Amino acid sequence: MKYLCLGYYDEKKFEALSKTELDAIVSQCPPYDAALRKSGHLVVTASLESPRAGKALRPRKGKVSVTDGPFTETKEQVGAFFIIEARDLDEAVRVASNHPAAHLGEQVGWGLEVRAIDMFEQP
Repeated sequence: MKYLCLGYYDEKKFEALSKTELDAIVSQCPPYDAALRKSGHLVVTASLESPRAGKALRPRKGKVSVTDGPFTETKEQVGAFFIIEARDLDEAVRVASNHPAAHLGEQVGWGLEVRAIDMFEQP
């Protein structure tokens, strides 16, 4: 079964970090991704641009309404995601708990959410 792991962060705290502080945290992600890839659990991983760089599309009065991001009013933003293969939610949580966002970056509000994917199609 596939699981979506959403990586959250507090944008204001993240932007307040110095380049050295940011590099110290972020540099710990690629080795984890490599280990996950080697284990066969990793399907895909990606980082996202700032919510301000995106657009939100919503249905309004029968038409598509396009607005600037951020999309929700929250302190936490989705900053990255990865999809893993796991037998069940318990294994998915165990696998995701090794990611730096699960145990580092507390000062920038890092955290993960793990959710089963009901449907997954690849072109």
